[in-house]
Amino acid sequence: MEDMSRKFAFYEIVPKAGRILTLQEEFGNSQPVHLEIGSGRGEFLIGKAEQNPQINYLALELKSKRIKTILRKLDPEKNQNVRVIRLFVDANVTAILPEASFEMIYIIHPDPWPKKRHNRRRIINQDFIDVLWKLLKPNGKVRISTDHLDYADWIVKHFSIRRDFKSLYEDGFSKTAPADHLETFFEKKKKAEGFPPFFMEFRKVEKCPTLVD
Repeated sequence: MEDMSRKFAFYEIVPKAGRILTLQEEFGNSQPVHLEIGSGRGEFLIGKAEQNPQINYLALELKSKRIKTILRKLDPEKNQNVRVIRLFVDANVTAILPEASFEMIYIIHPDPWPKKRHNRRRIINQDFIDVLWKLLKPNGKVRISTDHLDYADWIVKHFSIRRDFKSLYEDGFSKTAPADHLETFFEKKKKAEGFPPFFMEFRKVEKCPTLVD
């Protein structure tokens, strides 16, 4: 219990009303910061942080149980470049997270909500993409992966009708993982079941965030 309390104190950022976070203060350095939205069990997050100690990683996760799972895996002596915050991403997020602060945003296998009547629950929508644009630095990138073809098409369509993001893939997505990609247990499991992932990457373009006419 004492160890978990120590980890919460070290890793968890608790937002304060009316205060925008200063990432340099939270991490204690001026290294670039990458953001992961929906970190689950933290496998990708921790792997990336260990792969790139020169980059800070901020994880957004809503469920307390998942945050505890992530904290159990972290070692304050080893994983200095990770912080976790319990935060829902909507239009109000920039009241807590500073705009134009992240070089990369990862969204790894978001819930595809495959039934048509549930599609509206998908995290990728125009309002959400507006928020991504605000959070990214100039020329920053958002990297998304899913093993659900319909969701991949959905994501590409939502980004393709905008002027403020440009796909790094000619067809909108690729079946070849980026060179620095980390394969998680879930991804391996789904591939074995016959559901290979689709990889998407979009670069922020310096135009007012608006839909294409």
